[in-house]
Amino acid sequence: MEILDTIVIGGGQAGLASGYHLQKKGVRYLILESSNQVGGSWSRYYDSLKLFSPAGYSSLPGMKFPGEQSLYPKRDEVVRYLQEYKRKFQLKVETNQRVESVEKGSEGFTIRTMTGDTFQTRTIINATGSFNNPFIPNIAGRDGFKGLTIHSSEYKNSEPFINQRVLVVGRGNSAIQIAVELAEVSQTSLAVLSPIKFVKQKVWGKDLHFWLKFIGFDKFPFWRFGKTAPSSSAVNDTGKYKERIIAGKPDQQPMFTSFYENGVIWPNGTKEQVDTVIYATGYRPQLPYLQAIGALDEEGKPSHKAGISEVPGLYYVGMEGQRSFASATLRGVGPDAQYVVKKLLHYLEHRM
Repeated sequence: MEILDTIVIGGGQAGLASGYHLQKKGVRYLILESSNQVGGSWSRYYDSLKLFSPAGYSSLPGMKFPGEQSLYPKRDEVVRYLQEYKRKFQLKVETNQRVESVEKGSEGFTIRTMTGDTFQTRTIINATGSFNNPFIPNIAGRDGFKGLTIHSSEYKNSEPFINQRVLVVGRGNSAIQIAVELAEVSQTSLAVLSPIKFVKQKVWGKDLHFWLKFIGFDKFPFWRFGKTAPSSSAVNDTGKYKERIIAGKPDQQPMFTSFYENGVIWPNGTKEQVDTVIYATGYRPQLPYLQAIGALDEEGKPSHKAGISEVPGLYYVGMEGQRSFASATLRGVGPDAQYVVKKLLHYLEHRM
């Protein structure tokens, strides 16, 4: 069996950016994608999703995001861009290859997939993201609630929720986008632990991402100081979302304390009947196939520094806060992939 130099697990934006830099360096590689197409989780997000960064700050290495650079791309535009990216650079991808297990030996790693295929590789870049492991907080009484509870990863559009009483749990960008959309057709509230914070999308006529890049915060190397880049729950806003919240469409309420059979109980003890609760509460890494080789900590999170695992020959791209504030975004995975590939090549050179 052929032993590849590296296998990239995941064919989303992080995996494609990794493939670009590997191919550029002449590395023998293969990208394994669990679904039937490249693009990662983008095609599964809600219909109306827009990027929180304009096209001019949303490109992978080597290929400019098309269209007006000041506009904010929609979900389907991102999907098309990632598929075209794969075609343009003729990246080596095998689809429908969900990784089941990884073993480490003297020559590198053995990867087995759900289809029964086996791959041999000297190194691995894990670039899977966390979309497949949505986080739902354990709130008292949840199991007894007779209404509908879903995670935002399952939300597509507002049609199924017309004339309902809906609560959206969360205060980040996705929570606000979904709640504003739902408020057009239903009685919707945001249930938040603390009041929503807004950040102006444009300052002095320039997008926020221009200023992040200008002052260097976008790529500040937090990892050099033993830290991951801080995440932000502030909502990027041109003014539209703040206006809607002020108008009460949707309104925001302090997080409910528990469920009861037909609804929720608010902090003041009031019960309210609710039809649907949507959790826009983010995601958590889930990489069980790396457990056996000692790559995860006690909480199941990857043990790494700037994408370099404690397990020799294993690397990551696409982790939130991996090397900078921009890590895990379209604009951030390219520099992270370049850094990781450089480290990977150094590792291979010293093993041969």
